[in-house]
Amino acid sequence: MLAQTKTGIALLYDEVSENAYDIRLKLTKEVLAIQKQDVVCVSGSDRSANHRTVTLHRQPVGGLGLSIKGGAEHKVPVVISKMFKNQAADQTGMLFIGDAIIQVNGINVESATHEEVVHLLRNAGDEVTITVQYLREAPSFLKLPLGSPGPSSDHSSGASSPLFDSGLHLNGNSANTAPSSPSSPIANEPKYEKRWLDTLSVPLSMARISRYKTGTDKLRSNAFEVLALDGVSTGILQFYTAQESADWLRAISTNISDLTLQNMKMANKCSSPSDQVVHMGWVRERLGGTDSSQLYKFKFLALKGSSFYIFSTPPLWLADDCWLQANLYFGIHQDFNFEDHRPYCFSVMVGHGKSHCFNVELGSELAVWEKSFQRAIFMEVQRTGSKTYMCTWQGDTLCFTVDFALGFTCFDSKTKNVLWRYKFSQLKGSSDDGKTKVKLLFQNPDTKQIETKELEFQDLTAVLHCIHSFIAAKVASVDPVFIDSQSIARKYMYSN
Repeated sequence: MLAQTKTGIALLYDEVSENAYDIRLKLTKEVLAIQKQDVVCVSGSDRSANHRTVTLHRQPVGGLGLSIKGGAEHKVPVVISKMFKNQAADQTGMLFIGDAIIQVNGINVESATHEEVVHLLRNAGDEVTITVQYLREAPSFLKLPLGSPGPSSDHSSGASSPLFDSGLHLNGNSANTAPSSPSSPIANEPKYEKRWLDTLSVPLSMARISRYKTGTDKLRSNAFEVLALDGVSTGILQFYTAQESADWLRAISTNISDLTLQNMKMANKCSSPSDQVVHMGWVRERLGGTDSSQLYKFKFLALKGSSFYIFSTPPLWLADDCWLQANLYFGIHQDFNFEDHRPYCFSVMVGHGKSHCFNVELGSELAVWEKSFQRAIFMEVQRTGSKTYMCTWQGDTLCFTVDFALGFTCFDSKTKNVLWRYKFSQLKGSSDDGKTKVKLLFQNPDTKQIETKELEFQDLTAVLHCIHSFIAAKVASVDPVFIDSQSIARKYMYSN
């Protein structure tokens, strides 16, 4: 996988106010940065000031040269929504679309309605002094343009509305109709520019993504959240189209996966060949219950050496961080065809029937986990070679061995005499009573007849898991696609 770099516009959704704000996302290999627009002083002595006070000279043609939106009735300040090129507001060089109007000729208007501010500006005379502050989190319902101010063909002067531009580019009610001197910046006045500024940087190493609404099984529409290892959250990132959301989700997931592989590679440098990390990453585990709105909790899974681990947080490979560990080839059974009310789920059965159900965000992640389990089991079976269990057959206590090279062998525990042996390919079926007994159906290579061997084990579940793992590894060993992927994975895991 190649790390993605990407920049684009999105919305930051506030679940409390239910408003969404325009932001810019900047994705690098290691960080997702959230940027918000702000007005900054780039020269002059006023660089630390948050407020700007600007004097406008109303022009006979064009008036103040701006339009406004918003108002207290919508719980937002009145903001400049349009500016007209080469007219009064534009000529100051100190006003910007998105500026919230705080004062008009010394009168505070922070709690004023839209109509009150329109009336005040239209009747303020030829010289109007306004104090503004850029509204970094302007609700998206105001539909403010994100680019530089440009010319507009809207010159209407009809009734004002808080969600539509109220034009203040006419003469207003000024008593003086003589031409006024144009508003223009003074040489020693501060110079301002509108810029995208980083407000939050979320490191992607060991980060996780969630598309679900907190505490529910409901997917967010064209939205998701990225959470860093230390708990820092981007908030809810919302996109205008499903395609945009999917593209960003894949790009961020790719970078998280790439960093996870790098962390695996570093961990493997300090581990023996028999204790390598095959795969690790975040999943959600379904909590117990029969309710249709079952909750899921983030867990960190790892396939390392001969074991499968479930962690609450990414490990430093210390035992006290792990709350479940199971042996790969005889302790667990995986089901990647597991169906749940969430997509992209799989289950892992540990020990004596304890099942853990997991969910991932993308189909590609599910495919990686499936291949990783196959690879980890194959490697563990190859390392182990064989596994022997005590069993009872025809009233005698015997040894039953599953061997990667030889297949199935039953022999006398005392004399070591082999009673029967079959290859993996000769096993044609099986059945069990769910307790201790299993019937294995083998085909005789000479007579082609089915021969049934009924065995009894103390730990039947472990035996069945072991048989399944050895057969899966044997099938994989003759699969050229699997062998090629093994070579690539081993080369990556052990390379410098």
